Amino acid sequence: MRVVVTRVAEASVEVDGEVVGRLGRPGLLVLAGVGHDDTADDAAALARKIWGLRILDGELSASDVGAPLLVVSQFTLHASTRKGRRPSWSRAAPGHVGEPLVEQLCRDLEALGAHVERGRFGAHMRVASVNDGPVTILIDTKDWD
Repeated sequence: MRVVVTRVAEASVEVDGEVVGRLGRPGLLVLAGVGHDDTADDAAALARKIWGLRILDGELSASDVGAPLLVVSQFTLHASTRKGRRPSWSRAAPGHVGEPLVEQLCRDLEALGAHVERGRFGAHMRVASVNDGPVTILIDTKDWD
């Protein structure tokens, strides 16, 4: 799994004119992409990493201060731009694989104590955020470093 974690002052996600998730205070926006070989173990490891990542003010983590998270599925994180000008999405898992793993990530975060807002899997979403810092981290479970 790949995620982009951004420290935000606020963030929201809208589907068809309806706000389906909102962070009205500082927290983390998590864009999550699922690949073909990702598993529930990847989701659990990412949840622990995200919840404990010390990227908030004062080198604190979301778990230290109870910061909320907004998780938005984003299959385009697995785009390949190696050939031509049109990205290939072949590395992204199909919806029937990706959706349960994004939901598992959310449930694993909640089990750790996080307040999690969600986007809507597979929908056309409008994501708004006020980045703080800016601080943006890319995490890939297949490339821990």
